[in-house]
Amino acid sequence: MKRIVIIGAGSIIFSTTVLNDILGTEALRDTSICLVDLDIDKARHVEAYVKRIIDAGGFPTKIRSTTDRREALKDADFVITTIKIGGVNAQRVDYEVPTRYGIDVCVGECVGPGGVFRALRTIPIMVDIVHDIQELCPHAVLLNYVNPMAMVCMAIGFTSDIQFTGLCHGVQTTLDLISRYVNVGKEDIDFFAAGINHMAWFLKLEKDGKDLYPTLLANLEKPEYYINEKIRGEVARQFGYFMTESSGHLSDYLPWFRKNRKALDLYCDQPGLAGETGFSFAFAKLMDAKFGSVDYLKQESGKLQSRSVDYCSHILEALVTGRYFRFQGNVMNKGFISNLPEDCCVEVPVFVDGNGLHPVKVGRLPGPLAAMNQSNVTLQQLGVEAALSGDPELVIAAISMDPLTSSVLTLKEIRDMTTEMLDAQAKYLPKFGGRRPRSVPTISIPSGTKGVDVPLDPALAVANRFGKLFEST
Repeated sequence: MKRIVIIGAGSIIFSTTVLNDILGTEALRDTSICLVDLDIDKARHVEAYVKRIIDAGGFPTKIRSTTDRREALKDADFVITTIKIGGVNAQRVDYEVPTRYGIDVCVGECVGPGGVFRALRTIPIMVDIVHDIQELCPHAVLLNYVNPMAMVCMAIGFTSDIQFTGLCHGVQTTLDLISRYVNVGKEDIDFFAAGINHMAWFLKLEKDGKDLYPTLLANLEKPEYYINEKIRGEVARQFGYFMTESSGHLSDYLPWFRKNRKALDLYCDQPGLAGETGFSFAFAKLMDAKFGSVDYLKQESGKLQSRSVDYCSHILEALVTGRYFRFQGNVMNKGFISNLPEDCCVEVPVFVDGNGLHPVKVGRLPGPLAAMNQSNVTLQQLGVEAALSGDPELVIAAISMDPLTSSVLTLKEIRDMTTEMLDAQAKYLPKFGGRRPRSVPTISIPSGTKGVDVPLDPALAVANRFGKLFEST
């Protein structure tokens, strides 16, 4: 009997969906599942609901709940992580403080100030988890759902040698949209995608060998299509490729769409994940209030539902049965994308079978796509280094490299904002031990101040010489 451990299993929506998928997979029913959560009541609530499905189906599956992570992990075969440190209270700081400084985001959970601080809170806990896996079940495969995906996966890769991948839903959901945009069934589209999490690119879109990009790009020129995809559509129109995540996500990753009112009014005027200001935080508050006051599982039938589009159960099925399955996974680069750093996290096609995970070598991305990815990889690398070291100056550096933040704020403003966020979230950041960034005051230059007499740059000397000549004529 295979052993599956879900860490952070108190999440009602995520855990019940994944567990339904597992029970809906015949090859996975003869398993032992352990739900781990610091809030044992939440875990037991999910457990009780899943037991209804198990009993109704007469399945041999065993399920239990615990707060003891190490006990649960001993000899596990598969580990699924889905934790969120700080909850809505921390997310409020992630959103509201940058907003006061003039940074407007739609999601802001995986990049920018909010993404960096979510990484600072999360990475030390994830490192503890992977160290436990390495000690207690070193051959287990880890499926990570924890955001910020790229930074968390980089930290896992830096601090362990366990077999893991990070999973997202961008490709599956975007293919549903593309299917409508090109009027081709989703199951008939042959695609190849690669890049980084929340900014991977459909490098190939075909049906029966015919390129679907001409149809997609032509339709994006039409108002009724473009209005749905103002940000992804504009990037595709300018650079030739469609992105695998929502327009709202992409707008946070680039400097062109949210930096001022003109850009916001032009590109970010559609609701929800099409670009709406503060959508993710508003949604998080709504879900927290909704599921914190009403037991929605009581209203569920307890009947087994059809499997969702989520990759998890398909990956586990392939590992157990040996049958191949292809998915889009986040892994350490190691040359899979040759024009991105080897020590970053990339999202590429991955094949899985009974022998484990097999990422696909992509080669070079088109130059503009790699450049857009790299602008965020730099932030991610610094953010991971900050989280692992507890160095507040590296937090400043990471946020200073964020494309959107740097298009809006000065370095002094970034330092002030980051210091405020560090102070506000100190209880979630024990790695920093209360350390704060250096104070770097603004230098005031009195009127009439002359610069120190130093040798001039040759080009400047020539310019000065000709300037004086012009003055004398």
